[in-house]
Amino acid sequence: MSRKIINSDRAPAPIGPYSQAIQMDNLLFTSGQIAIDPESGEVLNGDVAEQTKLVLENVSAVLEAAGSSRQHVLKTTIFLKNMSDFATVNQVYGEYFGDVLPARSTIEVSRLPKDVLVEIDCIAMIP
Repeated sequence: MSRKIINSDRAPAPIGPYSQAIQMDNLLFTSGQIAIDPESGEVLNGDVAEQTKLVLENVSAVLEAAGSSRQHVLKTTIFLKNMSDFATVNQVYGEYFGDVLPARSTIEVSRLPKDVLVEIDCIAMIP
């Protein structure tokens, strides 16, 4: 088994002692992505739909750095600050994944890093 650290300049740099993703053979395990603009390093102060879109763009950047894509995502975990945002996040998430829907868990949490509204991580295959 081979283990490889994956990093992308197109996704925000880690804000702690962790990697953006770890590849183990043909599986990719991403760290949670939040609504940080990768160029400025600043949190997007938008609504939950805007934050979710940026989070998924950041996830895509990490997937692509590993040679994968959203079509190869097997499982996601969504962390929401407020479960009342579930329908809005679902709409953005559905547009992002289209017909290739991974398994998913959604969890409401009391607080997220940088006080964002949503965080998403995933497990994907590398073709």
